[in-house]
Amino acid sequence: MKRFLQGNWDQIRRKLRKKYKQLNDQDLKYIEGHEEELIVRLQVKLDKTKREITTELKTIITD
Repeated sequence: MKRFLQGNWDQIRRKLRKKYKQLNDQDLKYIEGHEEELIVRLQVKLDKTKREITTELKTIITD
C-alpha cells in the first residue's frame, strides 16, 4: 500500500475530497511510513472497514 500511495496521493486526495465532502485536510494528511494511520482516519470518518477503504483507494487510481 505504501508504494501505491506515494506515487498517486495527490490524485487520490482530490478524488476523495470530491466524493466525500466531510473529509478535511487533517483527515487526508499522508505521511510516508504512516499509511496505517491514514487508513484508520478514513475508516473512522467514513464508517468503513479497512478492506473497503483499501479497495476504494485502489479503485480511485484505476478509474
